[in-house]
Amino acid sequence: MNYFCISFTHKNTDIALREKLSMSDELRKKELLRTINSSSNILESLVISTCNRVEVFCFVKNLEQASEHIIACLALFCNISKDLLSQKADVFENSGAIHHLFAVASSLDSLVVGETQISGQLKTAFSFALKNEFCALNLSRAIHYAFKCAAKVRNQTQISKNPISVASVAVAKAKELVDLSQKKAVVIGAGEMGELACKHLIAAGAKVLILNRDVKKAKDLSEKLGVLSEYDSLENLQKYLNSYELFFSATNASSAIITNSLLENVDFTRYFFDIAVPRDIDLDENDKIKVFAVDDLEEVVRKNLALREHEAGIAYSIIGAMTSEFFKHLNDLALMPIIKAIRLEAKECADKQLAIALKKGYLKKSDEYEARKLIHQVFKAFLHEPTIKLKTLQGKVESDTIINAMRYVFDLKNDLEALNEYKCEMNMENDDENE
Repeated sequence: MNYFCISFTHKNTDIALREKLSMSDELRKKELLRTINSSSNILESLVISTCNRVEVFCFVKNLEQASEHIIACLALFCNISKDLLSQKADVFENSGAIHHLFAVASSLDSLVVGETQISGQLKTAFSFALKNEFCALNLSRAIHYAFKCAAKVRNQTQISKNPISVASVAVAKAKELVDLSQKKAVVIGAGEMGELACKHLIAAGAKVLILNRDVKKAKDLSEKLGVLSEYDSLENLQKYLNSYELFFSATNASSAIITNSLLENVDFTRYFFDIAVPRDIDLDENDKIKVFAVDDLEEVVRKNLALREHEAGIAYSIIGAMTSEFFKHLNDLALMPIIKAIRLEAKECADKQLAIALKKGYLKKSDEYEARKLIHQVFKAFLHEPTIKLKTLQGKVESDTIINAMRYVFDLKNDLEALNEYKCEMNMENDDENE
């Protein structure tokens, strides 16, 4: 059995393709996972979809078949050619897949290294897959360790101190262009990313106007933010588009909501920051209209990477160690029941033979205690070296082959009950918002 991941991120895929792959709609996500899991080769799966990534994590029998099947499912659902998806995808297998998962959870693979929002997104993706029975024991184990790894990275490095999000990077870019302390910015969308944008804008000295389809949600956010914010219905978007200079859009709309037809000619420059995937803004740029999408913010991101390079090195060392520890943990789960089962078999055999000896008169009843003690000491001594040898297999690739051989030789159950006692602690940390 194998851990497997197919990944489309800001590193290998442009925003146009990521928009087509986006799985923000839960019904669509559920149908995709159902189709992926329809293959007998795919035992468990989950999909994480953010503005910077769409990734499918799986537990599978055959790696090559899994890759072909998942690519075919994505091609079908997103109307993208299989050849293009195969060309763009990053594929991770077994230890590579776990290492990548831990890097994602620890925000080392994010567009903005160190942002903490991705951990919450991963939890949401896992909770959704678990609730709908698309994943179970094996992915639960991996996700559990991913959260554990992320917590260790946060606690032992400065990587997430003064955390930076895509929203904060957009605001930082805006600060390079205009003096925010003299401006009122229009924030479209009252979700998590919109709230983040508002907070960073207010911290930079700007006032905000929140537009949202659900006016009550916009009102609630405005009241939460305080006197530097106002709110209105998204129905009045066009009026504001032609009155203000700064726009930050972060809705869950399936297609663009700000288009050329809504704009009038004005005598000032307007700056649009599109932090949504799929994109909210589809405008023709000119000297009076400037549009910045997620991928356009990479210059600020590169500065962030340079500042955190040293801490990232420490974090990757932790991720590498935790990846090895995870596979050792899996082997421990398999090895310890095997060792206990063999010892139990030996004890039962000794007790059975002792009972026969007593029944047939080979031993006196008065000698039973000493005889039992001696026999148990003999089988413990005999099993000592095999036990040591088995323990040395922990963390080694060949362990599964030898464990299966031991199960066969000693006629043990293949599905040991102890392996089903695992429970993933999903809520180890309280993380924020979206990536």
